[in-house]
Amino acid sequence: MKLLKVVPDDTNIDFLKWRGWAFAISLLLMAASVGLVATKGLNFGVDFIGGQMIRATFTQSATAPVAELRETVGGLGYGDPTIQRFGAENQVSIRMKLPEGADKNPELANAMAEKITSKLKADHPDVRIDGVDSVSGKVSEELFSKGILALLAAMAGVSIYIWFRFEWQFGVGAIWSLLHDVTLTFGLFAITGWEFDLNIIAALLTIIGYSLNDTVVVYDRIRENLMKFRKMEMASLLNLSVNETLSRTVMTSVSISLPLIVLVLFGPDVIFGFSMAMAFGIVVGTYSSIYQAAPILIWLKVGSHSFVPTDEGTGSKAERIGADFGAQP
Repeated sequence: MKLLKVVPDDTNIDFLKWRGWAFAISLLLMAASVGLVATKGLNFGVDFIGGQMIRATFTQSATAPVAELRETVGGLGYGDPTIQRFGAENQVSIRMKLPEGADKNPELANAMAEKITSKLKADHPDVRIDGVDSVSGKVSEELFSKGILALLAAMAGVSIYIWFRFEWQFGVGAIWSLLHDVTLTFGLFAITGWEFDLNIIAALLTIIGYSLNDTVVVYDRIRENLMKFRKMEMASLLNLSVNETLSRTVMTSVSISLPLIVLVLFGPDVIFGFSMAMAFGIVVGTYSSIYQAAPILIWLKVGSHSFVPTDEGTGSKAERIGADFGAQP
């Protein structure tokens, strides 16, 4: 039985031919993302701006009337609520941002919770209020700052790891690739207005891990080829390395993307932002491993002199790719 191959074994794609255009487009998108976050801002969830969560159960109903609740609570004048099923089908969580001035006057938050619960009981006699939880603005600011510190620490840690495992140029390439992926994901949430909460921080940390794994695979093959083919032009050697790892890269991306697409289309609202961030991150992470992490090694003057040679010869595939691509500065 013949195995299905998404990518042929003997690919010969000149990826590095477009490295200048790819780098320029990435810089433009990163600048746009930073500008969007600075001007438009992010739609922070209750985790990061403070708020209240009301948990309720509709004891006489098989499912909670989520759409009706969203309209009812939204009409009370406290803004749009985030309503999600919580546990069983007849249980919901209603999350509301804190009203203005609630940090100085906690009674405003209590009055909002009382008004919402009273409205729920009036419209739905079978409702049971299971709890009202509050997150203060001070706590939410601390959560956000610690989340950002976690992202920075993760990127710094993996860059140091790559620096020691390979060379300092590889560490710079890895940190640039990770910064590229995280910045574009921030831009996605800024332009769409999707809620940005702790779930998204978790997604960003996962994206960093995936992108790093993909980059290390490419870097490891580049290091091997630097030791084997010492006379090959750097651009040709990078093309060879990317082509040799392309099948693994594509298969990994496809296998992870398929369940994420299902979650985006059919998953519950509570994980929509996480699923979208992950799906987007897989795409940009794969792209950055090829068009950011690899080309930057040319500009940082990585060469075979940094490694001990293991094979002075050049294989037939290497010779063919080197001849096809030619010397590229």
